[in-house]
Amino acid sequence: MQARLDEVKAQVRAALDEALSALPKGELADAMAYATVGGKRIRALLVLESARLHGVSDTAALPVAAAVEALHAYSLVHDDLPAMDDDDLRRGMPTCHIQWSEATAILAGDALQALAFALLTRDEIGGPEARLRLIGAFAGAVGAAGMVWGQAQDIAAETALRPLDLEAITRLQGAKTGALIRFAATAGPLIAGGETEALDHYARKLGLAFQIADDILDVTGDQDLTGKRVGKDDAAGKATFVSLLGLDGARAEAARLAAEAEAALASYGEAAENLRDLARFVIERDT
Repeated sequence: MQARLDEVKAQVRAALDEALSALPKGELADAMAYATVGGKRIRALLVLESARLHGVSDTAALPVAAAVEALHAYSLVHDDLPAMDDDDLRRGMPTCHIQWSEATAILAGDALQALAFALLTRDEIGGPEARLRLIGAFAGAVGAAGMVWGQAQDIAAETALRPLDLEAITRLQGAKTGALIRFAATAGPLIAGGETEALDHYARKLGLAFQIADDILDVTGDQDLTGKRVGKDDAAGKATFVSLLGLDGARAEAARLAAEAEAALASYGEAAENLRDLARFVIERDT
């Protein structure tokens, strides 16, 4: 799996560099480029693998993979701001507002979001109908009914009178983390005009397993490996899958969800082996 992720990283880095090189030179473009450095590129892998399952070439899928990673970078830049999670370390580097300034970080995030939508208009993706399907699904995934809604709920939970229960945490993370993962996993059939149900089911399970693994790493992880502060959730008294299920219970739930994600790919046969490997990878990773 790591070899395939490394291949995807190189492809996405080249695509992002090409898109960013067309922007006016200066601090804003530099901050945008800085924000896109590093990362596991799991979402990009989902785009490219789901595309291959539906006969869509890497050439057509790569702008979508880059769009997903640009959007993800924007979300991290804003998530790290003092008004949100107030983090000073991301991917082993100072967060964008620490490296530059809070104002520059906000603007860089805004511009990365716009760049993501621009990438989805690229002719190489396919015809107008395919691009409109992608743009509509993307907007739904990352906006006020998806990722941004999840972030708003996460912030509201910090001052709530009662900690969130398991159902509420699952719903929150299904939006904050899961919505973009679901878009990425269904990008292939969206481009091809195919059925998204199986991959959507896979991605729902994968997204929750991924978040549980993140919660576990916040308790057990090594900052040098994760590239971000650990122990923050517990210090803040924040409800997480680990605080609600316990460490062993969270590990068992992540394994159950990963197995369900793998099972959802049965109709694709051996062609989906990389996606099955990914389901195992997300719960076994140390970063």
